[in-house]
Amino acid sequence: MDDLTRFLIDESATIRDAMTAIDRSGKGIALVTDEFERLVTTITDGDIRRAILAGVGLDSPVTSLIVRRPPNARKPITAPAEASDAELEELMAHHEIRHVPVLDRGGRLVRLAIREELETTPEIPVSAVIMAGGFGTRLRPLTDETPKPMLNIGGQPLLQRTVERLRKSGIRNVSLTTHYLPEKIHDHFGDGSDFGVRINYVAEEKPLGTAGALSLLPESDEPLLVMNGDILTGVDFQELVRFHREHEAALTVGVRQYEFKVPYGVVQAEQGVVRALREKPKYEFLVNAGIYLLEPDVKRYIPADRRFDMTDLIGALLEEGRKVVTFPVVEYWLDIGQIEDFQRAQRDVQSLGWAA
Repeated sequence: MDDLTRFLIDESATIRDAMTAIDRSGKGIALVTDEFERLVTTITDGDIRRAILAGVGLDSPVTSLIVRRPPNARKPITAPAEASDAELEELMAHHEIRHVPVLDRGGRLVRLAIREELETTPEIPVSAVIMAGGFGTRLRPLTDETPKPMLNIGGQPLLQRTVERLRKSGIRNVSLTTHYLPEKIHDHFGDGSDFGVRINYVAEEKPLGTAGALSLLPESDEPLLVMNGDILTGVDFQELVRFHREHEAALTVGVRQYEFKVPYGVVQAEQGVVRALREKPKYEFLVNAGIYLLEPDVKRYIPADRRFDMTDLIGALLEEGRKVVTFPVVEYWLDIGQIEDFQRAQRDVQSLGWAA
């Protein structure tokens, strides 16, 4: 059970606790057990994403996710302890799932079978673009001689962590947009072969915004996974691709739930007459996580040689009646924009076991 403890939560846990367990394991799943270590159910990142989109609060009981499922999906798919790896892989393929808890005859966990650990991840037809050209002004003096995406986080450059996560997800074609100190990035990655990917460099002679540089990419019939280069995340890229396809979207925006707590009592009044008083209310929003998946034809909305941001692109798509959807990032996510974020990232990679 020692190796399984990172997946475990009990029946009294909240959705937020489940998110913490999913971050801790990095495998997209938490296991709910009773006081006798018997499996009650499984909670996946998909369960939490659907709850967030439905407006369910993160402090709600984790058991509330179970009743939101169709009746035939409330009982987890499991396997007996004697099942072979081949049988486990076949079971996951049949049910189109990524995890199978393996139980003894008393219903207690023996191990967790994970599909990607039983098979070699095939290359998927998606190209990635990482925006790595920013100056990192708010991170000075750290960025005086180092591009922000090349800052060392837990023994590795941040950009290397992203490239390696893309490779493990089956994404092999990676473009890096560069502007500030591009030679530092070129010298480290070369053609990408040492990192198991094929790297194409896109030089921005002038900053073109969060979408403008996409106009410089060669034509391709593959969807584009675009992300900011200053993000440290454990997001499941394969799940993002599945979500995008399932919703038949032109563009999918990764979003993160953000909480804002007002430190005062909020008075609601009409013409000076108090109607209600809320003591230190908490508001929740979905904010842009800097991760996008675009269909190939979306590039035609991006003008050449001028600044154009993702907000402009999304606006253009909506005006044309194209479908834009949100993908909640329930895994670990941190935008490293300031010195405090950089310091937090160093602590987090240690606690999550991500340090090199």
